Amino acid sequence: MTTHGFTLFDTAIGTCGIAWSERGVIGVQLPEAAAAKTRARLLRRSPDLHEAPPPPEVQRAIDRIVALLRGERSDLTGVALDTDQVPAFERRVYEVARTIAPGATLSYGEIATRLGDRGLARDVGQALGRNPFPLIVPCHRVLAAGGKVGGFSANGGVTTKLRLLTIERAQTSDTPTLFDGDGAFGFAVKPRRRSAR
Repeated sequence: MTTHGFTLFDTAIGTCGIAWSERGVIGVQLPEAAAAKTRARLLRRSPDLHEAPPPPEVQRAIDRIVALLRGERSDLTGVALDTDQVPAFERRVYEVARTIAPGATLSYGEIATRLGDRGLARDVGQALGRNPFPLIVPCHRVLAAGGKVGGFSANGGVTTKLRLLTIERAQTSDTPTLFDGDGAFGFAVKPRRRSAR
């Protein structure tokens, strides 16, 4: 990649944005309420960028993101990221998160364990909350303990996270889903237990 820039592109869930440098993708923006808000949010993180046609490597990433959001199997692990501005711990978290295949999930604690210290689960959650590369670094595939959804910092919050997991046909518990048996899969979350007080 020889230039810096950003572009917006349409997907099944709305208008997304992507920004790049000569080293790789520097940011992905999930849809906001309107395309102008998506653009503004992307530029807040990278104010020096100008809208431009994407270079071939970025266009391939866009095509893969569009396919993923249409519900197709799409591999984003080969998309080059420019992580120069990302702290070392967060880079390590993102590397582990990128190993989670569409339709699969890990917990914050499982990622922390893979990093060598299960006690880092909260730090993992915070790092994923600052993820500048959603979808390419699939933070939506990371859940809280016990199959609970956990948080999500994109527009729409947990609803957006559940929508992404549904598109990928992820099942996070043994609870049957609405569509089991039909060849399609819905999303099921283990019900929360009420504590007796």
